Amino acid sequence: MDLSVLATLNAERQARRATILVTELASGAQRLVKQAAIAGDLLAEPLERQLRMGKSGMVEADGASYFLTVQAPHPRVVVTGAVHISQAMAPMAKTLDLDLVVIDPRTAFATPERFPQTELLAEWPEEAIGRIGLDGYTAFVALTHDPKIDDPGLEAALRSDCFYVGALGSRKTHAKRVERLTAAGFDAAAIERIHAPIGLDIGAVSPAEIALAILAEIVATLRGPRRKPA
Repeated sequence: MDLSVLATLNAERQARRATILVTELASGAQRLVKQAAIAGDLLAEPLERQLRMGKSGMVEADGASYFLTVQAPHPRVVVTGAVHISQAMAPMAKTLDLDLVVIDPRTAFATPERFPQTELLAEWPEEAIGRIGLDGYTAFVALTHDPKIDDPGLEAALRSDCFYVGALGSRKTHAKRVERLTAAGFDAAAIERIHAPIGLDIGAVSPAEIALAILAEIVATLRGPRRKPA
């Protein structure tokens, strides 16, 4: 591999941005395609397909064979709210190979006993998110119903390239949320990125069922056609 290609690949990995190394099997020629450049590439369709699956593989195009080596950041779910739903989400996310981070400044709720083997940040979201960052392979979920906790996270998520943004609450709760976000300077297009009601409509009632619906919607968004990065 060319050293300049390797350097670029490593830089994109550090920045949690996806790349695909395209190797033409007949000649051995290689080129690196960044995620932002996929739409304009001659192999756009197979590149996008492999990236959605998060898997490397061989493809045929115009009589030539290529091996696509996919380097995609590990998807993660950042949640505000150490609540019953996020408790149920934690083991499910692990089974789905999703990294889960739970943020809640309320130390009575954010305890290792309630969230074993889970990355737990007992901090205010603006502090925690400012440190861990949000990117195109992050799903953000707001679960507390408390604007002091959920709104800073939602604002950070809407300013980022998060592939999924969801917030728990009734239509009335969401209407008030929209008013606050509008007052904070977000336009209708930005606010419409929020999945609310949150989760797939499976008739969920219990915390575990709601957690399942949320994670199902996150996976569907992750593996479906991606919004093009800015």
